[in-house]
Amino acid sequence: MKNKNQEKLKIIPLGGLEQIGMNITAFEYGDSIIVVDCGLAFPEDDMLGVDLVIPDITYLKDNIDRVKGFFITHGHEDHIGAIPYILKEINVPIYATKLTIGLIENKLKEHNLLTQVKRKVVKYGQHINLGCFRVEFIKTNHSIQDAAALAIYSPAGIVVHTGDFKVDYTPVFGDAIDLQRFGEIGKKGVLALMCESTNAERSGFTPSEKTVGKIFDNLFAEYDDTRIIIATFASNVDRVQQIINSAHKYGRKVVVEGRSMVNVIATASELGYLDIPENTLIDVDMLKSYPDEKTVLITTGSQGESMAALSRMANGTHRKISIKPKDTIIFSSHPIPGNEKAVSNVINELSKKGANVVMQDTHVSGHACEEEIKLIYSLVRPKYAIPIHGEYKHRKAQARIAEKMGIPKENIFMLASGDVLELDSESAAVTGRVHTGSIMVDGLGVGDVGNIVLRDRQHLAEDGIIVVVVTLEAGSGQVLAGPDIVSRGFVYVRGSEDLMDSARAVLIDTMDRCMGRNITDWTKIKSEIKDSLGDFVWKETQRRPMIMPIIMEV
Repeated sequence: MKNKNQEKLKIIPLGGLEQIGMNITAFEYGDSIIVVDCGLAFPEDDMLGVDLVIPDITYLKDNIDRVKGFFITHGHEDHIGAIPYILKEINVPIYATKLTIGLIENKLKEHNLLTQVKRKVVKYGQHINLGCFRVEFIKTNHSIQDAAALAIYSPAGIVVHTGDFKVDYTPVFGDAIDLQRFGEIGKKGVLALMCESTNAERSGFTPSEKTVGKIFDNLFAEYDDTRIIIATFASNVDRVQQIINSAHKYGRKVVVEGRSMVNVIATASELGYLDIPENTLIDVDMLKSYPDEKTVLITTGSQGESMAALSRMANGTHRKISIKPKDTIIFSSHPIPGNEKAVSNVINELSKKGANVVMQDTHVSGHACEEEIKLIYSLVRPKYAIPIHGEYKHRKAQARIAEKMGIPKENIFMLASGDVLELDSESAAVTGRVHTGSIMVDGLGVGDVGNIVLRDRQHLAEDGIIVVVVTLEAGSGQVLAGPDIVSRGFVYVRGSEDLMDSARAVLIDTMDRCMGRNITDWTKIKSEIKDSLGDFVWKETQRRPMIMPIIMEV
């Protein structure tokens, strides 16, 4: 008989359920909270000037004394990117596999946090006890080494969290996914499965990463008389390994370009996840010493990012590498939804320079398609299904798969970030909400750019700004100089003298009116200036620039 007072397990996603990215979920039982993943998201197009977006962890800060540690499934930015920002506020230990910890340490180093944060390297099959929880790391495959799923054992039951995964029976490095362990845990009885949904809309299986290696071999054989430049994701260590294998086979030297790529490859080779034959890697400055057809460049920028190495090569601003008419450029990735325009711009620029751009499929996904998701469901056999990682449509596709696999509709939970799902072996329900949100990072400022600042940036971007300067005499409040008008991003002043003269006339009238009515309060004067000039400009141009009155007293 179960004790009626026994607590339930709470699962609280704090991010990652509305978009691809910013994955972070809290698990709470009694006086213990553990957190899985701590990722960032990249800014939307309308977030002008914002560099990255991190989750709002007010809930964790409010319960800081109960937070025991972070468990990280793998080393991609959407799972580790927010760690340095969030660990400044919640300093608890981090548990992850070897390469993941290596990549996290790079970030902590950049933020001078290396000595302050406890880190523990976990092996597959190892169990970590923290508070009421025991967490086991299970081997999976993904587009980065050392990815793990987690079995989270709590007094209310076992939750399996897949992390990002695919089923690859022939991985480039290391072992295949430990399907046997998923099955063993499934036999014990699993309360809930939190499975990723990124590719849930795609039928069939995701091909093995090894298939890409064969295609590279063919391309190297075909373009044996040109320099080859390959753009891929910085974090896809296996992809880089296969490019290095082909380069070595065809006697080419390899240059790695792009800061994030250099960092990841340095970390991966230090920790033994990359096997680079001697004298294969050369420094970018050595390129001149070798004929073009004996070199390969591996570079960042496959998503058309404006600051990445490939974009700089395409627009001619790269300091060390310029595109030559015969170069062969291979895109080894698919555009992430939303980046298609940026990618095609880069391709156009490269083509204009005479390069040959190859879009042959040298990419396979790191995420499970429908059949692999079914496989995990059939092994784990959970009572409840909680689709995670992805936009609503991706998670909905997984909910349909779960239903096909015999999970009753009422046991499938489509959560939103901030929902508190309470569950045990008898029941599960969303019982409340906690505060969640996005915090924008702009340069060194964290959270100092909010919706109001963004709205101003949008306003300035759309209609520009007019600054009105007026000098008043102290005491009497008479106008001594001005009003003068300065505009930026509104109209080209030299071509619009008439408009500016009329605007100035409107302002002189406004100031006369204020003086006539003895208005000396600056706030009132400013709002009169804004109103009269705003109405005039709208009538004349149908635009609403930002108007900033500046009053000086002499």
